[in-house]
Amino acid sequence: MMKQAYVNGEPISQQAVQFELDRLMKFYLSHGMRKEEIQANLEKLVARAQEQAIGAKLLILRAEELDIAVSDAEVDREVARVVQQAGGRENFMRALAEQKLSEDELRANIRKGVRVNKLVQQACQGVAEPTEDEVSAFYTAHRAEFVSEEQVLAQHILVKTEGLDEADKAEALEKIKRIRARIVGAGDAGDVGQAFCNEARDNSDCPSGQQGGSLGWFGHGQMVPEFDQVAFALKCGEVSDIVETQFGYHIILKTDEHAGGQQELAEVAPQIRDLLRHQARGRAMDAFVGELRERAKIEYK
Repeated sequence: MMKQAYVNGEPISQQAVQFELDRLMKFYLSHGMRKEEIQANLEKLVARAQEQAIGAKLLILRAEELDIAVSDAEVDREVARVVQQAGGRENFMRALAEQKLSEDELRANIRKGVRVNKLVQQACQGVAEPTEDEVSAFYTAHRAEFVSEEQVLAQHILVKTEGLDEADKAEALEKIKRIRARIVGAGDAGDVGQAFCNEARDNSDCPSGQQGGSLGWFGHGQMVPEFDQVAFALKCGEVSDIVETQFGYHIILKTDEHAGGQQELAEVAPQIRDLLRHQARGRAMDAFVGELRERAKIEYK
């Protein structure tokens, strides 16, 4: 079990560690690490998250010590962004109530966050942007990591059969047959696509029906085998025959596909540049936080 960390006698909360862990997981997932790899390295990630939470606390204390100026206008902009993300003022106020947080308390937290961000910017001022040679060298050294899997973009309509007796199951089959007949009889590809969306919204038992049955992009193994096999075998624009899975009867419309394979430098350069920038800023911040740690009392109990 991980020991409780203290900075100058103040405990680092579990919420602070979890916040840093969520950030780490999101970053690594966005840069190609699989969920299985994250799970296998979870203990190390949690330990790193605790160290980052300690660093965040040191940054907060240093920013307060320097009394870095944050204007009301800067706080207002951040509050407006949070309100927009919440989907409007009403949802924003509801979220605050659920968190037992007043708007004044939120503004104080935001002011603290903006102050720390300014401190981080100061600490990273001398960090240079990755050069094209550095990006190219990283790609060459890690070329085997930049291989994309085969993926398809598809929509589906589901008529559930779970828990149904044989008579009701037969009725479900007839229902999806009628749906499919209306779709394929709609006309050309554009009409078929619109008909599929309409039928999904009106008749699908899957929540995706409200988005026209869209499942987004997915790779092999993300769907049940019967569905997976048909989706990848279809041609783009083609509507499947009826597919039976443990969930019920489906029809699938495949709209696009990626063959997968080696990704070229131009395709992954922004991702590499972001990673190198992150690493360089990380080294600068490690050095800066290291100096703060030397002046602070860090304990593990």
